[in-house]
Amino acid sequence: MLPPADAFLPELQFQTSRSSGPGGQNVNKVESRVEARFHIGNSQLLSDEQKQTLLAKLASKLTTEGELLLTAQEDRSQLRNKEIVVQKFYDTLRKALHKPKARKATKPSKGAVRQRLESKKKHGEKKANRGKLDF
Repeated sequence: MLPPADAFLPELQFQTSRSSGPGGQNVNKVESRVEARFHIGNSQLLSDEQKQTLLAKLASKLTTEGELLLTAQEDRSQLRNKEIVVQKFYDTLRKALHKPKARKATKPSKGAVRQRLESKKKHGEKKANRGKLDF
């Protein structure tokens, strides 16, 4: 079970920089791009099993130090971008830690098998009747 998103806030490190997104001249003056770093190995909220799962599944998104790095620059507001990056972070964790339900093997019923075979036989007979007629 994953703790709520706001529980991770103390473990996230935020850094701002100038955005390349919308904002006109404002882009050149205001640091609205937000970058969040989360060190998986140092987390107090995750169990060892969860840490191993995250390190394996998010290997392509991690830095060499084992930090998850996410950025947001969709909005003109730094505060809104911070909210977006926190939501991205939580969605990434939830998706990586999700365990798919095990598939149960099933067999078709005897009636369904019989019905399928009868349908195939009818279709074959229909095609066989399309041949040339001998008088």
